Amino acid sequence: MKEIDKNSLVNSATSSRSLTQTVNGSHQFVIQGYSLAKGMGIGKHIAGDNFTVGGYQWAIYFYPDGKNPEDTSAYVSVFIALASEGTDVRALFELTLVDQSGKGKHKVHSHFDRSLESGPYTLKYRGSMWGYKRFYRRTLLESSDYLKDDCLKINCTVGVVVSEVDCPRLQHSIRVPESDIGSHFGMLLDNMEGSDVVFNVAGEKFHAHKLVLAARSLVFRSEFFKQDGEKHHEIDLTDLEPKVFKAMLHFIYRDTLAVDELVASSSFSESDSITAKLLAAADKYNLVRLRRMCESHLCKDITVNSVGRALALADRYHATELKAVCLRYAAENLAAVMRSDGFEYLKEKCPRLQSELLKTVAGCEDDCSSSGGGRSRSVCGQLSDGGDTNGRRVRQRSWNLGDS
Repeated sequence: MKEIDKNSLVNSATSSRSLTQTVNGSHQFVIQGYSLAKGMGIGKHIAGDNFTVGGYQWAIYFYPDGKNPEDTSAYVSVFIALASEGTDVRALFELTLVDQSGKGKHKVHSHFDRSLESGPYTLKYRGSMWGYKRFYRRTLLESSDYLKDDCLKINCTVGVVVSEVDCPRLQHSIRVPESDIGSHFGMLLDNMEGSDVVFNVAGEKFHAHKLVLAARSLVFRSEFFKQDGEKHHEIDLTDLEPKVFKAMLHFIYRDTLAVDELVASSSFSESDSITAKLLAAADKYNLVRLRRMCESHLCKDITVNSVGRALALADRYHATELKAVCLRYAAENLAAVMRSDGFEYLKEKCPRLQSELLKTVAGCEDDCSSSGGGRSRSVCGQLSDGGDTNGRRVRQRSWNLGDS
């Protein structure tokens, strides 16, 4: 008996392993208009877009006049900052000033591939930074191959330190099929089994199911289950075309848009755009996801000539994302937009939107000024090129409009 117990103890032995490694990611920050950024002041920076590595957000900070007042603008400073919440985040860093001559003589400051006496750097909280106050002397930088066409390129690599316990795992897996609920409900629509309501749309009849429609749309729910108990078995719709209503039913049952032909005609120059009419239907029946899908397709067709009509359409049908894109695009290309037929349509049909456009223009100028002033002159140039809303001509300037 004792021998059996001893063998049982031996056979039950287990093992585990602690594995510490880095999760690496890289980001390139391009600084266009370096000469315009100079003079913004010691301690003031230009920040790149946030990027994610190891579950944390990071950002590159570039100080054209330096971060340290003691250096009196003799050096540029570069730092990498923790841009999301985090406590005691340990990481390795590499900052590279790119040689744009093609010779490959980059200036590299790196923690990687070298021994670290004190281990990785620890960032205590959001806003903590690692980098160099004296990254490069400004006089040398401005005469070097790192600066080309008034442009600098800085590459950053972050390696976030993570630890996990590596235990033996089952090497087999079970594949879960993709959801097919849409196809099942679609079959319900196709074969009309159990349908209890009929829609008459311009003489064409569509059979559907009240519970399905009510589950997808609060408008349908309110219509079908009124407190007065009135039953609706056939409903006449006069404000939708059959092909638009059919596309809406396709979405309600399948949660996808209809075949590509239904969304191919997204041009704002066409008054009978199916996608635009589907957007109107989505707004009427409060189908939020369908509205967003239509916005996404219509957004791809925005041009200088179409943005005015697109903005009016977005405002009419509460397409907030599309409206924001239109306002921003029109503000960034204002002079060209003001000369378009779409802008004339906007002035005639939706004069209220002009004030919103002007507010967006002002916001663009503020954003550009806070990031070094590189594009604020371009926006001002667009305002002074073309004509104002009263048709008066103003003095033209030679700045680029940046039309798309």
